[in-house]
Amino acid sequence: MTTYQEYQAKIAELQNLAADARKSEVQKAKEQIWSIMREYDLSPADLGPAAKSNKPVKPRARVPMKYQDPVSGSQWTGRGRAPKWLEGKKKENFLIK
Repeated sequence: MTTYQEYQAKIAELQNLAADARKSEVQKAKEQIWSIMREYDLSPADLGPAAKSNKPVKPRARVPMKYQDPVSGSQWTGRGRAPKWLEGKKKENFLIK
């Protein structure tokens, strides 16, 4: 009967083999791509916007809190569904100053 440790060793060995195979296949794919690009005199810019996907994405700015519950200290931005502590009350009374 095969033990857990033996299975883990086999898994690790297979993962190493898979990583090596991937490296080799990726290298071959890159060579094919470069060969085609040279053959047709293409540049990465010719491939269109998909080739320019390395553009950094700006993080969204945080929305400042606008209302606060004086009892619990919970805050709300004023966007989306109103919290329970604000139901039936005037929002203006809970504005953060």
